[in-house]
Amino acid sequence: MYAVIKTGGKQYRVSQGDRLRVESLAADEGSTINFDEVLMVGEGGSVNIGSPLLADTSVSATVIGHGRGKKVDIIKFRRRKHHRKQMGHRQNYTEVEITGIPGAGPYTPRSKAAASPDAGDDTGNDAVETAAVEETVVETAAPSGPTGTLKFLSEPEGDKDDLTQISGVGPVLEGKLHEMGIFHFHQIAAFTQEDVDNVNREMDFPGRIERDEWISQAEELAKG
Repeated sequence: MYAVIKTGGKQYRVSQGDRLRVESLAADEGSTINFDEVLMVGEGGSVNIGSPLLADTSVSATVIGHGRGKKVDIIKFRRRKHHRKQMGHRQNYTEVEITGIPGAGPYTPRSKAAASPDAGDDTGNDAVETAAVEETVVETAAPSGPTGTLKFLSEPEGDKDDLTQISGVGPVLEGKLHEMGIFHFHQIAAFTQEDVDNVNREMDFPGRIERDEWISQAEELAKG
């Protein structure tokens, strides 16, 4: 048995026992709430569709908790206008467990131990996951330079290329690239996504390489 409900301007297909995050609701943790906007209830080939809502029909749920979603970075940048604005946003949500659908049988809520998909347990899994993350960080470190061993140079191969020919690269950025051992167009043209991420992080200007299309410019300049 399933139902389609509407809350917070969004529609959700739910069944008993489902846990989902909806737009923030004014309800206390542990309380029971009813979703009165039910668009459809069905099971197998039997479907009851509203027009648009089903009259005198509601889906009940228990409030598991409230929280905030992952941070979304918002960056506004105007090229050559000395304008760069960065902010973040985290959307509030309410996590609920569906406990009652019209026509469905009785439902026993899950134990509190399985309350949230993001919650840790007491079996030591959190410690194992943390160790795995730390091990990954050690293995992915690039000791020979931010762009990796294949493109990092201790000195230029012959004459340096004029990197300021790349739109968006001025004398200051060129100097920083030189400090990282980037002297030639062919190095930038061969950047992988990992190289781009590392250079962005090292120079603290996220998205600039992609935005100004350094790689495609460098490919053309490398051809002479």
